[in-house]
Amino acid sequence: MMAAVLYGKEELRVEPVEIPTLGASDVLVKVNVALTCGTDLKVFRRGYHARMIVPPAVLGHELAGDIVEVGSQVKNFQVGQRVVAANSAPCENCYFCARRQENLCEDLLFNNGAYAEYIRIPGPIVRRNMYEIPPHVGYQDAALIEPLACVMRGLDETHLRPGDTVVVIGLGPIGLMFVRLAKTLDARVIAIGRRKTQLDRAASMGADELISTESVANVVEAVTRLTYRGRGADAAIEAVGQPETWQWAIRMVRSGGTVNLFGGCPTGSEVSLDTALLHYSEITLKSSFHHTPSHIRRALDVISQGQIRAADFVTGEAPLSDILGVLRHMMNRNGHLKTAIVP
Repeated sequence: MMAAVLYGKEELRVEPVEIPTLGASDVLVKVNVALTCGTDLKVFRRGYHARMIVPPAVLGHELAGDIVEVGSQVKNFQVGQRVVAANSAPCENCYFCARRQENLCEDLLFNNGAYAEYIRIPGPIVRRNMYEIPPHVGYQDAALIEPLACVMRGLDETHLRPGDTVVVIGLGPIGLMFVRLAKTLDARVIAIGRRKTQLDRAASMGADELISTESVANVVEAVTRLTYRGRGADAAIEAVGQPETWQWAIRMVRSGGTVNLFGGCPTGSEVSLDTALLHYSEITLKSSFHHTPSHIRRALDVISQGQIRAADFVTGEAPLSDILGVLRHMMNRNGHLKTAIVP
């Protein structure tokens, strides 16, 4: 089969590799679609990910496809089913799993290999994090469950209430999902982005107020002016992953507000905190990493209900042979959302 193999920093080759062999509890899926992702781009640029992928290895983790082979011990799936699989599974036995923090599992199993004609889904993911796609749901829609599950967990951690004002900083696919889901919770959303296309998309997702970082000198002041008596937002979600925007988020919330530092900053980044502001204003700082099996299940339900659609996030299709060009295009930070890679 053909697959996109990562060998190192920005070194990705589409080349023939062996079709994966299965263990007794594994499933082989013919990839119908694999979606590009900001995490894949980071891995491509850095050449590795300490926890997720060690080169040489096939890249990609957002996928949907058809089962073409099942291991001898697989009971709940069969050849021919349309399925979507998450990119990880917790061990279910460690300290964190026992406390329902499966995203922090000490032996979290990650699975990559979506940019290929076929992918092996390991037994733990088959048991905990793979689902049949409902008949009315398309492959591209189903493939969104992994990033959506991360966003849903982020919202849970932020504890929004109806009527809250929430600021979303960063309007890539993740930020736009936060905008859409925050509106389903009846929140008032202030969306912050750089490009007009990003802001237009946020408006289409239901954002109530739009702030362009290119046209506003002081973004924090612009946000506070839009809040009740200039107190600041009830919550802020940072979906960029830069120290500067982490600082913005902390300064944008009211006393008693919550900040979710969702975007992961580059390795080695440090942020200085105003301790008096945090202490005397009782600001809560949260960070959200990854997802849990319950969020994967809920994400598929949300997609099945039509609340999140691939049409809003997938801006083009490309064959597997073009994956290198697609990733390089994404590096230009040109407002690109997701591309559906069709092996």
